[in-house]
Amino acid sequence: MKKYAFGVDIGGTTCKIGFFDTNGTLLDKWEIKTNTENNGESILSDVAKAVDNKLAQEAISKDDVQGIGIGVPGPVDSQGVVHRCVNLGWGVVNVAEELGNLTGLKIKVGNDANVAALGEMWQGGAKGSKDVIMVTLGTGVGGGIIVDGKVVAGFNGAGGEIGHITVNNDEIEACNCGQYGCLEQYTSATGIVRLAKRKLAKSTEETSIREIPNLTAKDVFDAAKAGDAIAIGLVDEVCEILGSTLSNIACVVNPEIIVIGGGVSKAGDILLDNIKKHFVETSFMACRDTKFALAGLGNDAGMYGCVEMLLD
Repeated sequence: MKKYAFGVDIGGTTCKIGFFDTNGTLLDKWEIKTNTENNGESILSDVAKAVDNKLAQEAISKDDVQGIGIGVPGPVDSQGVVHRCVNLGWGVVNVAEELGNLTGLKIKVGNDANVAALGEMWQGGAKGSKDVIMVTLGTGVGGGIIVDGKVVAGFNGAGGEIGHITVNNDEIEACNCGQYGCLEQYTSATGIVRLAKRKLAKSTEETSIREIPNLTAKDVFDAAKAGDAIAIGLVDEVCEILGSTLSNIACVVNPEIIVIGGGVSKAGDILLDNIKKHFVETSFMACRDTKFALAGLGNDAGMYGCVEMLLD
């Protein structure tokens, strides 16, 4: 094993770059702009330049670098080929080959949610476990499933798309993916606000959240913590949907631990405890002892997971 490695988490606005030693210590991190002009044609060359600049700055030879792990917001196959990243402007891009040619380094590529799960397994909330489900509750809902230390990526890289499990066949509004009744429509930050607005429109009950302009998911959880009955009901509804969905997934992969991350996870115990309650109520008996934890690496999880990919 060589001494150093890079983890690169590419988002629609910025690329987060981490410089690590291969024991898992983050030595430095920074961001560069994700240039999506011309269908994102300069993104990989910008990453290559950032890596080269860092090695020059530290006077480190590429002979001492294990490689670059890279996470992208889209499906990735086993050859490191990305199949459509809408946020980056990419169609089919052989990221492993192109970045390898630009840098001369070993390249491993993964879906951003999957690599975040790897990061949490390696150095975060699931450290010490090899069978993990991670759910990220943000603007959307992402997911990563790890079995025996390996990501379940599936045939064309779409494994772990937990956010697009159908949980309501009667939904009349479309999800961003084009389907109806996806988990993401109810348990993401935007989904929670959507549920709240629906409930407020149908009810005249007094609640503190009715008066909040530009209502957010955080507002709903804060109101629930303060004892607001409507907010408590909303939190319970969200956690019932998520907890029961996770109990179904657990029947298939039997995780040791489920990690909850993303911006919504900052709600803390009120979220985690309620998800677990509904999980236990609906789960197969052999899965009821599944552990739950909040993610421990925050926005750095993807960078850690990118490096973990290189260690096989």
